[in-house]
Amino acid sequence: MSEGRPAIPAGPRIVVLADDLIWATRLRDGVRRAGGDALPARTLAAFDAALAGADGALVDLTARAYDGLDALARATAAGVPSIAVGQHDDVELRRSAKAAGATRVHAYRALFEHGDRELAAWLTALRAAKEEER
Repeated sequence: MSEGRPAIPAGPRIVVLADDLIWATRLRDGVRRAGGDALPARTLAAFDAALAGADGALVDLTARAYDGLDALARATAAGVPSIAVGQHDDVELRRSAKAAGATRVHAYRALFEHGDRELAAWLTALRAAKEEER
């Protein structure tokens, strides 16, 4: 940073929990395009460690390496707002994700068709909540 320039505020720190390389990359890129700082996690242990410094969490519900509902419950217990993404036809899992604490649950297709706008709105809300805390 050069002298006299104001610091650029960092975007909200979002833990992105996904064990599939392609989806993990897409989700992290979406967070970055929306102005957030994506913190990758592929396991619950990495997710738990990253929650301590996170402003939000984005959880892929269709993972094999972890239980997405457990991850959402952990984020909720840590006071970290979360959203989830999963299959559009798994209505019960999506309902369970809301019950576990997800603010929103998006189908993959919907998130990628409208994701930048949706993620940007969510990050804006997280920024506003963080400012209110100060």
